[in-house]
Amino acid sequence: MTSRISGLGLSGIQKKVVEQHRRAFAAGTAMLPVGGFYRSRRSGEAHAFTGDLLHTLQEAVATDDYRLYRAYADGLKAMRPINLRDLLDFRSHGRPVPLEEVESITEIHKRFVTPGMSLGALSPEAHETLNIAMNRIGAKSDSGEGGEDPERYRPRPNGDNANSAIKQVASGRFGVTAEYLNNCREIEIKIAQGAKPGEGGQLPGFKVTPEIARLRHATPGVMLISPPPHHDIYSIEALAQLIYDLKQINPKARVGVKLVARTGIGTIAAGVAKANADVILVSGHVGGTGASPQTSIKFAGLPWEMGLSEVHQVLTLNRLRHRVKLRTDGGIKIGRDVVIAAMLGAEEFGIGTTSLIAMGCIMVRQCHSNTCPVGVCTQDKALRRKFTGTPEKVVNLFTFIAEDVRQILAGLGVRSLDEVVGRTDLLDQVSRGAEHLDDLDLNPLLALPDAGGFPTRCSLKDGMRNEVLETLDERIIRDARPLLEEGEKMQLTYDVHNTQRAIGTKLSHMITRKYGMTGLQPGHITVRLRGTAGQSLGAFAVQGLKLEVFGDANDYVGKGLSGGTIVVRPPMSSVLPSHANTIIGNTVLYGATGQAGERFAVRNSGASVVVEGCGACGCEYMTGGVAVILGPVGANFAAGMTGGLAFVYDSDGSFQHRVNGGTVLVRRLAAAHWKRVLRDLIVEHVRETQSMYAAHILLNWGREMNRFWQVVPLEMADRLSPPLSDSDETVTLRA
Repeated sequence: MTSRISGLGLSGIQKKVVEQHRRAFAAGTAMLPVGGFYRSRRSGEAHAFTGDLLHTLQEAVATDDYRLYRAYADGLKAMRPINLRDLLDFRSHGRPVPLEEVESITEIHKRFVTPGMSLGALSPEAHETLNIAMNRIGAKSDSGEGGEDPERYRPRPNGDNANSAIKQVASGRFGVTAEYLNNCREIEIKIAQGAKPGEGGQLPGFKVTPEIARLRHATPGVMLISPPPHHDIYSIEALAQLIYDLKQINPKARVGVKLVARTGIGTIAAGVAKANADVILVSGHVGGTGASPQTSIKFAGLPWEMGLSEVHQVLTLNRLRHRVKLRTDGGIKIGRDVVIAAMLGAEEFGIGTTSLIAMGCIMVRQCHSNTCPVGVCTQDKALRRKFTGTPEKVVNLFTFIAEDVRQILAGLGVRSLDEVVGRTDLLDQVSRGAEHLDDLDLNPLLALPDAGGFPTRCSLKDGMRNEVLETLDERIIRDARPLLEEGEKMQLTYDVHNTQRAIGTKLSHMITRKYGMTGLQPGHITVRLRGTAGQSLGAFAVQGLKLEVFGDANDYVGKGLSGGTIVVRPPMSSVLPSHANTIIGNTVLYGATGQAGERFAVRNSGASVVVEGCGACGCEYMTGGVAVILGPVGANFAAGMTGGLAFVYDSDGSFQHRVNGGTVLVRRLAAAHWKRVLRDLIVEHVRETQSMYAAHILLNWGREMNRFWQVVPLEMADRLSPPLSDSDETVTLRA
C-alpha cells in the first residue's frame, strides 16, 4: 500500500543500494559490527536516547534542576532526525506573550498520562511510584492489564494515593473484576499495543510471583498468555457492547479505546466514536517497556504522527471530533513533542519510557528476562531492592515538560494548549530527514479538514461522558432498595426481552459500592427472568447476586463474572432436550442447562461453570476455575489453556479430535478427590436447573464416570493438590 507521505523513490533506492554495496566491499572491512541495532552502542545505529542525555535527564529530576533539563531537551533537538516530528518546526503565529499569561503548570499536568504498563511487566515499586506521582499532580496513570491490589484503592495514612486513575481492560482480562472497575476515573479498552500491534503477549512464568498470580487470579510460576484479539470484540458493534457494559458497571467513569497507528485508523476511530467511547488513544510504534519481540519493535507499526493526524482529520470531517478526547503516546520526551502532538490533534499525552528513565531505567533492553539491574522491570526481590525511583523524580519530570510547553506556547503567542489543538497551520516541514528520502512529503499530515462549524476538539466537560441508554437494572435497583439500604434478602421476578442488555451489571455496581465485591452471602438477592435475555447477561455480576433465566440468553453471558451466580435453563413448558439445543450464545463464562455457543469459558480465571455442550474454542486461554462440559465440544478445545481444570463428557469418542493438546494433558479420572469434585458440580447443576440429561448421568454414575476426560494444563500437572491420580496407572489421551 502506498504511504500517505510517500518517502523513498526509485532514485533513493538506487542510492541506498550503491551505499550498502560500497560498505560491503570496501577495502579494510575486517568484521561485521557488533551490537547497536537493539541496544544503544556508539558504533551502532542512532537511538532516540543516548547514554549521556539519559543520565543528564536523571540528574535533572534527581536535583530538581530545570537548567539540566534544558540541556537534555536541547541535546535531543540537536540530534539528527529520527522521528517524523523532527522534520517539522513551528511557524510564527504572532507576537510572543508574557509567560505569566500562559496556562499554569498545574493545568498542563492534567493532560499527562503514564501509559499502560502492567504490574508484572513493572516491579511493584516502579508501578506504585508512577501512580503516586501522577495522583499528586492531578494527572493520570494507567494500570496496564495486570490488575491492581485492592490495598491501593484508598489513600495511605501519609496521604499518598497509589491507585491507578485509569484501569485497563485488555485481551487477557487479568484481574478485571467489578471491584477493580469501580475504583477508577477512566476505563481503557486496549485493542492493541503500539510496539507489537496484533500480537498479544505473554508474561513468562518466572515473573508470575505469588503476588502477581493473586492479582491476576492465576497460578504462581505458570506463564500467562494475552491473546491477540479480545474474544468478545470482532466488530465495532461488539466493541460498542463492551463499552456499554463498562459504563454500566461504573456509571461515572469515562471509557477509552486504545488503538495503534496504522493505515485506515481514521475509519476505525470513527466507528469507535460512534460506539460511545469518550477517549481514543492513538499509540505509536515506539516506546513500550522493551519486552516486545525485536522484530516488532523494529519493523511493525507506524509513527503516532501519521495515525493521530488521520484520526483527527477523519473525525473532524465526519462531525465526530467533539465527541471524543484524543490522546497519543509513543516516544514523547519533551515539551516540543507535546506541542506538535497537540497541533496534530491530541489533547492528552502519554509519556511512558521517559517516566521510567526518570525512575532509574538505563535502557539495557532486557525487560522480558526478569534481570533488570535497576529494579524497574523485574519481580526478583534482590533486584527490586536496587530501585531508586521516587514520586518526586517523576513529578519533577512532568513539571519540567509542562514548563517547557509553557515557554513554547508563549513564544508562539498563545495562552493555552487548547488554542493549538488541531492547528497544523502552525507547522512547516523543514527537512526530508535524509538525502535518499527524495519524495518525503508531510503535507498530508498537515492538511486542515473542514469542520463544518463543529468544534475541532472535545467538548465534553470534566466529569462528563457520552451516556448510554439504561437497561432493566434501572427498575431492578428501584425495586431492590430494601437490599441496598437495609441489607434485606430479596427475590425479584421480571419478563425480559433480548433488547435488554447487561442485566445485573449496574446492580452489581450498587452492591459493590455498598457492600464490596464479597460483602454479601451467595444468593442474597435472586433475580428471576422469563424470556430471552439480551447480550452480556450478568456481566461482572458480584457475590450475592443470583440471576435465573427461564428461557435463553444472547452472547457474553457472565462476562467478567465476579462471584455472582447465573443459571440459564429452558422454560418449564419446553419439551426440547436441553443437551441438544443451544440456549446461550458465544463467549460465555458460566454454563447452564443447554448447549453454549463458541468460546465457552474463554479466559476463565476462577468461575465454576457447567454446560451441556459447547462450540469451538471452549476453555481457550483459561487460567483458573473449573469447567464441566456434559456433552460434545467444538474444535480447538483448551487452546492456550494454562490454568484451571476442565472435565469433558465424551459419549461418542470424538473428544480426541477436538482438543488442542499444545498446552494441556488429557487423562481419564483417576483420583477419588477429583471424581467427587466433578460429581458435586453436576449435583449442583441438577439442583439449580432440574436437567433430566444431567440427572441421567448421575443415575448411572458408575458407568458414565468413565466417559469423562480430565483436562489439565501441562504446567499445572505437577502442582495439583491432591494429585491427578491415586496410583501410577492412568489412561492418558495423546491429542
